[in-house]
This record gives sequence, structure tokens and C-alpha cells, in this order.
Amino acid sequence: MAVFLFIFLVLLIIYAVLIDYYRRAWNQMPEFESNDSIPATNISIIIAVRNEKKNIEALLQSLVQQSYPKNLFQLIIIDDYSEDETWNKLIQLNPGGLSTLFTRLSDHTKEGEKIQSHKKKAIETGIKLATGTLIITTDADCLFPTDWLITMARFYEKNNATFIAAPVRITATSSLLSVFQTLDFLTLQGITGASVFKRIHSMCNGANLAYEKAAFMEVDGFNGIDHIPSGDDMLLMHKIYKKYPEKVFYLKSSAAIVSTAAMSSWKQFFHQRIRWASKWDSYDDKRIMGVLLLVYLVNFCFLILGIASFFSPTWLFFFILLLVAKVLIEFPFVHSVAAFFRQQFLLKYFLLLQPLHIAYTIIAGWLGRFGSFEWKGRRIKN
Repeated sequence: MAVFLFIFLVLLIIYAVLIDYYRRAWNQMPEFESNDSIPATNISIIIAVRNEKKNIEALLQSLVQQSYPKNLFQLIIIDDYSEDETWNKLIQLNPGGLSTLFTRLSDHTKEGEKIQSHKKKAIETGIKLATGTLIITTDADCLFPTDWLITMARFYEKNNATFIAAPVRITATSSLLSVFQTLDFLTLQGITGASVFKRIHSMCNGANLAYEKAAFMEVDGFNGIDHIPSGDDMLLMHKIYKKYPEKVFYLKSSAAIVSTAAMSSWKQFFHQRIRWASKWDSYDDKRIMGVLLLVYLVNFCFLILGIASFFSPTWLFFFILLLVAKVLIEFPFVHSVAAFFRQQFLLKYFLLLQPLHIAYTIIAGWLGRFGSFEWKGRRIKN
């Protein structure tokens, strides 16, 4: 017992130092102050869609409302073998006033060609068709503030950036699943911003990314990582980071926050997180491996302690004590991030959801390595 508690305490202390480092980095990072200048960057927005009939109309409407000059951006949507009416809906709703290019992935693949990562293939197809200097990728279930593009372009031009990771927010509802996802995602977003700002490891989210087309071509795109089902964001980011370490940035601006809906079921949520976890052993950025391992070990220790608590009041005492310590370690960081995303109201659930978060981290991490997941109607085995 004493040896286990000693190891657990050491891990928790290291974890506390890391989380406090993220907190200080997040708070040190200044919010980008936009100006009134009109950027001149040509942008290509690339979106891979599959079975997104219910989201297409809202997506197009949100893009039509962008304040960025319409002659300076094009919209490229690639239909990834949708099995619903996504394609017909796209053609039907094709908005006037925008430069649009809608195409099917099937028109750009050879008969019988085996595709390991459909999303990477779709994005790669879109980039080949893009006329913009700056590529911006997002997802079909996202919505954007009106100044999203102009903020991205101003930041790009001011910083001479090659790669930009930008903020993503889950639109929370009152359901347990939504609250849980949002709190978990806030932590991930905070770590993303802090790690990119300090350049300690690569992290981003494909729902809000920008990078130069020339840089994508220079690092040979997804070549070398195209066999991995996930990773069109972080794995590509690190390829570009290795080439341009000083030109990779996080854009901290409320005007650049992309909003997305929470997964509608626990099954979908777990499959999403398992998909994210499935690429952990494919990271070329070994710096993040230690972080992932530390987080997993801390949560695994809590699992052992929680199970032991059923057999001994002493173990229960230590479980509660260390759980409170974990909350005290994480809360200041999550509070800072929640304030930026205007989601502080969710923090009242933070303590209550800790046991669920510990269990989810262990399950998703394990299945991400040894299990399989289903995404957009496709089953993928790790």
C-alpha cells in the first residue's frame, strides 16, 4: 500500500506541475487584437463531408455571412461517399455570391483504389483544386462568427504564419453528455493553446485549422501518415512544425472560435474519442507521448484506488483525498479556459463529473490502442 501511494503521489505531483505550466502559459498568451485593415490573402476553405444532410444548410449559411471579401475566398466541399442526400442537398443549396467548388471523392479515385483515410484523401483532393494561398479546414457540423475568416487572415499576415491552430467550442446543452463533453473539450483546448504558444508539443483540432498550401506541398502533404485513419490535423501539424518551428501559432481570439455540436449519444462520443486516441502511437512528436502516458497513469491509479476503496475505509479515505487534490490541481486551469470560451457556468459540474472522467479516460485510451471504432458509418480496426 505504501509503495503504491508513494508512486501515485509522485505521479500526481508531476501532473500538478504540468497542469500549472499549461495554466500559466494559457494566461500569458495574449488575445489577438484585430484591426481595421483589409487583408489581401486568397483563402480556400476545404470541407470533407459524409452523411451531413442535416448540417449542410446551416454550414453554408454561416459561410455566406462571413465579413471577408467574397472575391478573396473560395469554398471547396468534397463529398466522401455519402449514403444520404448530402450531395443533392449541396447542389440544391449552392449559394450565390460565393466561389464554390463541390465535387465527389469518387470522381478523384481510381476504381478499386484502397483508401486508408478517407478524410485525408478528401482534403488532399481539395488542396489540389484550391486556388488560395491559405488553406483553412473545418467540419460540416461547425458554425462560425462573421469575422472568423478576416481574423484568421489578419493573424496570418501579421505573424507571417505557416500553420495556425485556432479555437473550437462545443455548444453545450443541459444534458449530462453535453456538459461532460464540453468540460472535457475545454481542457483539451486549453492544453492545445498553451502547448502551441510555448511550442512544447504539437496539438490542434481539425475543425479550425489554417496552413499555407505551399507548406503542405513542401512537406509532401499526408504522405507517410496517409495510412492512419485519423490525424489529418495533429500529424500534419507536426510535419509542418519540423520544417517551420517558429511559424506555427495558436490564434487566441473570440472572433475566431468555431462552434460545433456535442455528440448526440454516448456511443458516438466514445467512438470519437477512441478515434482520437487511436493515433497516439503514430505521433512523430514524441514530446506529447510523455504527457499522454502521465495522464493515463494518473487516471489508472485512481481506478486502482477506487476499486480498493470497496474493501477498505483507508483506501476510500485516500481516494477521496487525492480526488479532491486532482480537482484543486485542474480547476484553476479549466476556469481560465472556460472564461475565454464564456462557459464558466459549467464549472459547477466539474467535481461531480470527475469519477466519470477518470473512467472514460482509461476506457478510451485502452480501446484507442487495442479496440476498434465506428465513424461516419465505417468500422475501423486499430
